[in-house]
Order: sequence, then structure tokens, then C-alpha cells
Amino acid sequence: MLIHIHMRRATAYFYFIALSLSGLMGCSHSETASPKSWNPQAAATYLDLREDWWIQWPQTTRDHGTFCISCHTAMPYTLARPAIRKVLGVETPTANEIKLLENVRTRVRMHNQIGPYYTDSSDGNYKTAEARGTEAVLNALILSSHDAENGRLSDDARLAFENMWNLQLKSGDRKGSWAWLQFNLEPTEASDSAYYGATLAAVAVGFAPENYRASPEIQANLLSLREYLNREYVNQSMINRVGLLWAAAKLPGLIEQPRQQEIIKQVLSQERPDGGWALSKMSGTWDGWNLYSLQRRLQRMVGNAIEVKSDAYATGLITYCLQQAGVSRENPQLHRGLVWLENNQDDTEGRWAAYALNKAPKPNSISDHFRSDAATSFAVLALTEKSKSESNRASIR
Repeated sequence: MLIHIHMRRATAYFYFIALSLSGLMGCSHSETASPKSWNPQAAATYLDLREDWWIQWPQTTRDHGTFCISCHTAMPYTLARPAIRKVLGVETPTANEIKLLENVRTRVRMHNQIGPYYTDSSDGNYKTAEARGTEAVLNALILSSHDAENGRLSDDARLAFENMWNLQLKSGDRKGSWAWLQFNLEPTEASDSAYYGATLAAVAVGFAPENYRASPEIQANLLSLREYLNREYVNQSMINRVGLLWAAAKLPGLIEQPRQQEIIKQVLSQERPDGGWALSKMSGTWDGWNLYSLQRRLQRMVGNAIEVKSDAYATGLITYCLQQAGVSRENPQLHRGLVWLENNQDDTEGRWAAYALNKAPKPNSISDHFRSDAATSFAVLALTEKSKSESNRASIR
């Protein structure tokens, strides 16, 4: 036991040394460049190609002819693609949007008959419950965000919420949250990602039209969710707190105003000199850590300082959430973040890059694209939010 304790302390010590060194190695002192125009059509083309690939990829195939919904590709696509259509002046949903929505509706309607994305027998302990909980939250988020566009909460969305609330944990340290997929993959499938999942559940309720949040039958569930998010706040990584900021913007009253301002201040304090944010400096906690996951991250930090550079996933998510939370686009730090996004779209592929936290990928590999899928979607959301703000200001004038 004593040897085990010393090993943990030694591992933690070297972890923080590596974190400090990698931060120094990756630090940039360049000033924010002048913005260039980003290309919405190129971003739309990239996202459409990626979603089409995801739908047809054999490894996503699941029960009853459905496919799984991912946190990195499919879910962000459903939020970003309608926003891009508005910028491009297109009203008709893409074929991939329609396929994705029909896939979710099928799985929601067959919730009690259809197999989970992962199972204990084939993927490891607790994976059945984790897959069910994760899917229930994502299904509710996707359908409620879609219904927000037409102002009516569909029967399928109501059923998705019912499935979600039925799977909310009723006891234990994580009471009020959901079992969440854990593959030691930061930032959305790690030991602390259940908190991220709970913020997405709150966002889903916030999206829902027809004042769904005031429904009497869900008040006990909302209270439990609110208590969990506030109770576990002190243990969260900065990127999880960004998720809470998004949730609080969608669902007023979720957290107190001083805490919302505290998060905004903390986030702005971590902006890098080039105007972006680095995910590696904002993700990961000691909650549920193990030697394997810690060793993997230590190797990445020592072996590749590029991961502490500004990346589009962190910068896109943060600038989007800051705007959602009411931070003025005239705020100098938010403005620099948006300029960073405008300057860092890939001219050839139309995507934005994000850097690895878990395992060094080969360029243009499957995992490399997964990160770019999420990064591109949130960059689009941030920049279209900016465009919407500029349009509103022009109409007022």
C-alpha cells in the first residue's frame, strides 16, 4: 500500500512538471492578426462530407439498421448545419440532417426494444448503462434543438425527454446526472465527462420550445440536475465549466449570477496571446483518474508540445458559449477569439483543426478528423452567432 501511494505521488509530480514544461514549450507571443473572411460554404461542404462518411462507416452500424450518434461528429453537426444554412440563405435541410433526425426518432421510439450502442459483454463493465445514458441525453438534445426552429415540441422529442429522465441517476455521488460513456478519452468520454453530459441535458431542456422547462412533471428532475451541477462544480475542469456556462445561458436560473460571472472571468483569463484557447490547459481532473489514463496523457504532453497551442475546439466552444452567456462581441478578448477562428480555417478542406489529448494521431487519420469535426462545428456556431449579432445591429441602425 505504501509503495502504491508513493507511486501515485510520483506520477502526479511528473504530471505537473510535464504540464508546466509543455505550457512553456507551446507558448506563443504573437499578436492577434487582422481577420480574414471565413468560408461558410467550405465549412458546410466539409461537415456534409464527414457526416455522410459517418453514417456509412460500418463501425457506426447498430441495431435495426440504425447508426450511433457521436459527441464528436453527429451531435455537433445537428447544431451547426442549420446555422450554416441560414448564413448561406438555404432553408431546406440537407439529406444528412434528415437521415440523422430519422435515425434518432427511430431509436427513441424503439427505446425499449433496440440494442444499446455498447454492451457490457462486448465492450467492458458498465458500458450498457453508460451507452443508454449517453444516448438518451444526445437524443433529447438533437430533437429539442431541431424543434426549437419551428416552435413546437414534437411527440418524439417529448418521448426522448421521458427516456432521458427515466435514466437520470437517483442516488449516489452522481445523483442528478447520467451514466456516461467512459473510454479514457478527453474531453467528452473521460472519467469526468458525466458532468459534461449533465450540462448537455440542461442545454436540451433549454432548447425545448413551448415552455417545456416549466412542465410540472419534470420539476423534481430539474431540481436534481441543478443540485448535481452546483454540488460538483468545484471539482470540474475549466472546459466542463464552459459547458455549464452554455447550459446556464439556455436554462436561466440553473446557477447563480455570481457563479456565471466567475466562470466568464476564469475563461477569459486563460486566453492565449494569439487570441485562442488551448484545450489541453483546460481539460482533465483527478476525478476517477487511473494510472493508465494518466500515463497516456503524460506521454502526450512530454512528447508533443503542439497540443498546448490554441485549438479550434476550445476556441470555438468558448467563443460560442461566451456569446450565448451575453458577453458583448465588443469585448476585446472575445473579439480576439473570433478573429483567431476567422484566421485559422483550413483553406483547402474548409475545416478547423483541434489537437490530440489522448494519443498522437496520424495526419488525416480517422481520429484526427473526429476532433476536427467537433472543432469545425463549434467554430461555425461561434462565427454564425457573431454574424447574427452583426445582422441584428445593422437592422437596429
